[in-house]
Amino acid sequence: MPDQIPSPVHALLEAALIHVPFDGWTEESFRAAIRDCDMDPVVARGLCPRGALDLAVLYHQQGDDVMAERMHSPEFAAMRIRDKVSFAIRARLEAVEDRELVQRGTTLFALPQNAGDGAKLIWGTADRIWSEMGDSSRDLNWYSKRATLSAVYSSVVLYWLGDQSEGHSATWEFLDRRIENVMQFEKTKAALRKAPVIGGVMEGIGKLFEQVQAPSSGRSDLPGGRPF
Repeated sequence: MPDQIPSPVHALLEAALIHVPFDGWTEESFRAAIRDCDMDPVVARGLCPRGALDLAVLYHQQGDDVMAERMHSPEFAAMRIRDKVSFAIRARLEAVEDRELVQRGTTLFALPQNAGDGAKLIWGTADRIWSEMGDSSRDLNWYSKRATLSAVYSSVVLYWLGDQSEGHSATWEFLDRRIENVMQFEKTKAALRKAPVIGGVMEGIGKLFEQVQAPSSGRSDLPGGRPF
């Protein structure tokens, strides 16, 4: 992240990160961060009405920002699409300084009351990757690309959390296999479209979804919206 004077909410997050590996994204960590920042509890609650949950959301989004910065390079621009996706997911995981923070976040967002926030964050990461790659689709493909990438990203994160290999080499191999699975699936779809009978059926189904459009820009109530 670029050097800058942190806003109060970012200062609160930085203070909380010291406590999260021990206490999780909990009220205890949130209160400890307030004490460490010498912040008025009323102000802190105004910044983060949901306490540590809001800080966990912000932490995830900061990781997306770091990933996006690493995607802005001449080398990245020259890559194939599959290599860009692989680079982006790897950059996203390498942006994490302490894996325990993500492990604790996974536990937090696995709770039923927080599952919606967790799904929104994963979708937001996938959307950020495609947007940084210059995706211009505005039809059903907008959704299918992000849904597929969300599934890949989620599985890679879970694998990475348990990976003890040197340099996370096993995770990067797993990532390559998942992307290869997606590429094979796309090739299969392309072949089916060329088949006389099945291709006609798929074309008919495709016409049913021609009216599906990507959400308009500026909507904050959709997956990937940023509250901070």
